[in-house]
Amino acid sequence: MKHMLKIFTVLITSLFILQSCKIKKAVPSDSIPKHETFTISSQKLNEKRIINVWVPKDYTKSKDSLTVVYMPDGGIQEDFPHVANTLKKLIKDKKIEPVILVGIENIQRRKDLTPKTEVEDDKKVAPIVGGSPDFRDFINDELFPEIEKRFRTKNYKAIIGESLTGLFITETFLESPQMFDVYIAIDPSLWWNNQYSVKTAKQNLEKLPSKPIKYWFAASDAGDINRNTVQLETILKTTNLPQLKWFYSNEAKETHATIYRATEEKALIWGLGK
Repeated sequence: MKHMLKIFTVLITSLFILQSCKIKKAVPSDSIPKHETFTISSQKLNEKRIINVWVPKDYTKSKDSLTVVYMPDGGIQEDFPHVANTLKKLIKDKKIEPVILVGIENIQRRKDLTPKTEVEDDKKVAPIVGGSPDFRDFINDELFPEIEKRFRTKNYKAIIGESLTGLFITETFLESPQMFDVYIAIDPSLWWNNQYSVKTAKQNLEKLPSKPIKYWFAASDAGDINRNTVQLETILKTTNLPQLKWFYSNEAKETHATIYRATEEKALIWGLGK
């Protein structure tokens, strides 16, 4: 009887701890800033996409046009709140000029953010991969015009993101560099498709347009990411293009899970600072 009572007590305690963990996990760790949400019916993607937009507090009091920062992983339960709060702080501290933040909420993240791959293990990460060209067309041909119609925008754009989004950002920088003026790729998954983006970087950099472009990238202690970002750093050093300003931040003390929040402030100051 005592043995059964002990087992019952352990089970109840375990269930209580598990339930407490679930409750704690469900509580948002970031305050959700005031924002606007709308939906775009995308012909490029054949689906409706939710867009979240944050504007600085003095936006309605001014007639100024602003730089726009775009971000995939831009859902309210994703990275949108902490990036918006970081921008709010940087603007308040006068470290950057006021900007608009546009977050793109995910549906099939691994499809949208990956290019095609010939590596079978890559294809196992999701039922569908290789959708980055279509996602890029959606941003360029459908989202840009919608944001420009709804808000006062400069013809100056930035993009920020981490992991597979960092891969998408780096791929866009190398293959469609005219889209953005500032690229911030945090812990980019450059191992994708047998390091294709790194292996083709030199030839793509030779075709970079003459307009000024900024590219900031960082790597955590994740070996499959770090060794590829180091290779890309070497390529950028040897290319030495006058129109390109770039910076590599080796964040060996950070993990893949911590690097976004640890680096976003300094990345945004470098990319958008006064």
